[in-house]
Parts: sequence; structure tokens; C-alpha cells
Amino acid sequence: MTVMKTVHVIGAGPAGLMAAERLAQAGLKVVVHEAMPSVARKFLMAGRGGLNLTHSEGLEGFAGRYGAAAGTVAAWLERFSPTHLIGWAEGLGQATFTGSSGRVFPRAMKASPLLRAWLGRLHGLGVEVRTRSRCAGPGLRRDDEGMAWRFDTPEGERIETPDAVVLALGGASWPRLGSDGGWRGWLEAAGVAVAPFRPSNVGFDVAWSEVFADRFAGEPLKPVALTHGERTVRGEAMVTRYGLEGGGVYALSAGLRDAIERDGSAALTVELRPDLSVEALAGRLAKPRGKDSATNWLRKVAGLSPAAVGLLREIPGELPAGADKLAKRIKAVRLTLTGVQGLARAISSAGGVGLDQVDEGLMLTALPGVFVAGEMLDWEAPTGGYLLQASMASGVVAAEGVLRWLETR
Repeated sequence: MTVMKTVHVIGAGPAGLMAAERLAQAGLKVVVHEAMPSVARKFLMAGRGGLNLTHSEGLEGFAGRYGAAAGTVAAWLERFSPTHLIGWAEGLGQATFTGSSGRVFPRAMKASPLLRAWLGRLHGLGVEVRTRSRCAGPGLRRDDEGMAWRFDTPEGERIETPDAVVLALGGASWPRLGSDGGWRGWLEAAGVAVAPFRPSNVGFDVAWSEVFADRFAGEPLKPVALTHGERTVRGEAMVTRYGLEGGGVYALSAGLRDAIERDGSAALTVELRPDLSVEALAGRLAKPRGKDSATNWLRKVAGLSPAAVGLLREIPGELPAGADKLAKRIKAVRLTLTGVQGLARAISSAGGVGLDQVDEGLMLTALPGVFVAGEMLDWEAPTGGYLLQASMASGVVAAEGVLRWLETR
């Protein structure tokens, strides 16, 4: 009689649940542990504004969004591509659509219907989900039973000795939702190199005047083009009391963060009318102002919002008097970013288990039989569907790694 192999998945976010699904479909007994009282809290939070599942960009450009980890993530995407993810969601009864920006969403524009259907599928596959089960790390290896794993539960400590483990405990952003990076200590003690956590997809500090912050905090700047160094992106920025945030800012966040860490500040150029050339804008600005206020006139002739006009005035000195000079200012408002918001406000995090610490199946070389998926690994990506896509793809890769490894046991 063949004894069914058991795999424990630690962490019930998208990466962990995807690994659990693939492992259960392969006929393994799967137990999922979640420290919080309910599963996938960060996934549900992401869905509050419309769950961005993935992006319709071609795979070559898609992989390039992962920076230094592009080669590694490209291999994950071969195993679970955006097309696979869309098919998976629709297989759960969640039709999708592609927005004008290329982002892919469920038609329900919520995470909760998808999560309910997903948990229903996992239940049907026999996956056991244990909430309020916090992993306290691995114990000593016991030759007769394998590696012991300790879990703190309301009933006390529980010891498990599964045949394999998938760690999907998340990074260190939004710690109140469960991904607090508390696993770092026990993995380092086991000989695994873990890079320090750093905020990613995060807002930046700007020393606004009190007048500007009071009046325009919460106002968007759109559509704008944002430039840092050699890189320019189009998108939206949101004025906050501390500085700037929003999708356009997040797309540049890795480079901006690194510059601030290195130099103490970073330069960000905001182009308030990216759709008009300097010459075309100057032609509009050459029209007489008449009795209009500067704000009303700039709204009429240049299409600038009050917040955009306020931003122009944040630059020291008066607004340039000539049409050409004013057009150039509108096309290049230079801001100095002086700091980075912390992990508690970041959408995601960089840092974590080094990619050189795992093999192609995402098994830790220091801990055979232990696999890692999701934001625990040291990679980062901008918002736009790239984060969720790679997290779920890594769950697939880890599950496949588990299956190959167990075949050798």
C-alpha cells in the first residue's frame, strides 16, 4: 500500500494557495498554514480598487519589468504566463477584461468572488487550511521522520513532520495584513542568506510648502510623464501631505529609492502636459491673459488643473513671464525627493531570500525539501499586474519543484 505524501504550505497568500492547488491536483495531501485569522488578506486589500490580475504586455517586455531578476522571473512565466493566469481565473467562473492601459481585471472588479471560488476548489481537492497557525521555524532533522516544524496555535505548540514544505510567507510590506518578515531570523539561523527588506512601490517625501500641502493633498496630477535619470513613464501621481505617490511614481520607485539611499535625495521631473510639444504649448500660452487669474488662464489655455498650477508655483521664484519659458517649466517641473516612505506604507518590498539560495525549482540549497515562493524571494516589480503574476507563477514553479524532488525520495 502506497502512503500518500504530505506537503505543508506555510502562508495562505496567492503564491501559497497556488502551490497548494497544484500539489493537491497531483494527488498529494496538502495542509496550508496561515498565521492570521483568515487567508489572503493582502490579496483582498489589493482588490479593493479593482483586482489587477496581470497585464497584457508581451512576454519579452513583461519579463523586463523585473529588473535584475528578469531572467529568473522569465523562467517562471514560461510555466505560468499571463494567458495561463487569465484561463485559471475564468476556470473559476471569473470572466476577465483588459483595460485601456493593458491591465487585466476580473469583470467583478473585486477579489472576494475569485477568492471564494478558489477556496471552494481547494476544499474540493481536499486541501486543509489551518488559520491562526503561525510557523515558529524548523526544528532538528530527525532521520526517521524528516524535519520537524513548529507551529504556534491557540491550542499550543504543534509539531509537524511533512515530506516537503513550501514557504510562502510574503515580504515585509503591509505587516498588519500578515507579511511582517518575521521568518527572516529562523531562516538565517538555518544558513539561508536573506537580503534586508526595502520598501518598493512606495511614496516619496517632498518638502512642500504648507500652503500647497494644505490645499492639494489628495489631488491627482494626471496625465503626467515622470522622469528619473534615463527613464520616463506616463501615468498618474497623487499629491500627499508628505510628498508624492501613485502608479507613475511606483514605476520609478526602485531607482528613486536607490538614489536616495546613495545620495540622500533624488531628482524627479514632472511633465504636466506630455501630449503637447514645447512649441505647441508656447503657442497656446502666447494668447492674452485678459482679466483671468493665472490659475484660470492656465486652465483654459494649457489645460492645467489647480493642483498642476500649484505645483508650478512650488518652484522657487515667480512663474516665468514669457510663453516659451513658461512652456518649458510646464514641460519640466523639477522636484527633489528627500525620503522614502517605510515598509508599513509600501505596496510591496524588495529584499528577502536571495535567488542564489534556491535552485530552479525554488528549493533552498541549505534546506533540502524546503521550497520558497512569492515575495519571500528577492525580486520586485511595479504595480500593474506584474506583482501578482510573478507571485502566482512562483507558486506553480515551487509546486513543480516539490513534485520532482519527491519523485527522488
